[in-house]
This record gives sequence, C-alpha cells and structure tokens, in this order.
Amino acid sequence: MKQPHRSTTILAVRRGGEIALAADGQVTLGDQVIKARAAKLRRLGGGRVLVGFAGAAADGLALIERFEKRLEEHAGSVRRAAVELAKDWRTDRSLRRLEAVLVVAGAEGMLMIGGSGDVLEPDDDTLSAGSGGGYARAAARALLSAAPKLSASEVARQALGIAADICIYTNREIAVETVRTGA
Repeated sequence: MKQPHRSTTILAVRRGGEIALAADGQVTLGDQVIKARAAKLRRLGGGRVLVGFAGAAADGLALIERFEKRLEEHAGSVRRAAVELAKDWRTDRSLRRLEAVLVVAGAEGMLMIGGSGDVLEPDDDTLSAGSGGGYARAAARALLSAAPKLSASEVARQALGIAADICIYTNREIAVETVRTGA
C-alpha cells in the first residue's frame, strides 16, 4: 500500500467495546508547519462511524465524501462501503492520483482503505496511518499491554503524544473521537 510520508498521524485503538480514533493537528508543506490544529477526523452515518485521513488534505476530504456516499448506499455498513470505495479508487483514473489513506471505524471494527484497492483490517486492536503511524501504533500496543485500566481514548491520546515526541511531522494538538463497537 502506498503510504503518505508526511503530514499527519492517525491512530485507531479498540478496547472495552469502544474504538478511539485519534489524529494530530499538524499540517506541513515541505519543511514548514503551515497549520497546527487541522481537523482530520470526521463523524459520519449519524455519528456511528469515524473517519480519519492521512496524506494530502484535499484528497483526504474528497475520499471522505465518497466514502460517506458509499456508506449511505450500503445502509451504514462500514465494510461494504470500504470495499466499494476501494474498487472505485482502483478503477477510476482520476481517483488513482489521490494521495491519501483513510482509517475508518464503526461497530463492525476498524479498517484502512488505500488507493491500490486495499482494505486492511488489523490482526490486533490497533491501526495507524501517516508519518508517525508506526510510532503511535507501537506505543498503543505497549500501553494496551502494560496499562489495562486505560480506556481506548486514553491509550490513543497517550500513544499519539509519544509519536509526537519522535516524529517531526506529528504534533501534540491531538483530537480523539470514540465509537461503540458491536462487541
């Protein structure tokens, strides 16, 4: 999967019947910080589905709009909407040029949707995208194991803070949204 190299960190954490989706607020252009508090998370489907994007802002927002349409077409099914968006993304010539990745979460679980037709579901309770995603995911895995009393949102917030200490494209202006799972 083609991953964006800079500009953001998105992290999804599942624990205790809840998924937390977290994002930092930093937007960079080359080697400059352009914005510190960008909104990279959205609630869709009457608030039952969370979406975050990593990559080019305009591309991410365009993909969220398309995902929302697919979500409505498929009665709120995150999996079905994700598969249909991935098909569109892979086959539509104009969509193939978009440089973003979506992380989506709902009652059915959490998925990453990428431009080469990928719809990926994690094997564990974490999923990440963006420049600081690997750092955030590693921190979240450690926190899930070592701190059983932390909620999904607390794990996500702390893990993103750790990523911000390491990744120069991630800041501490952290937004966290949660959604209940089917479990």
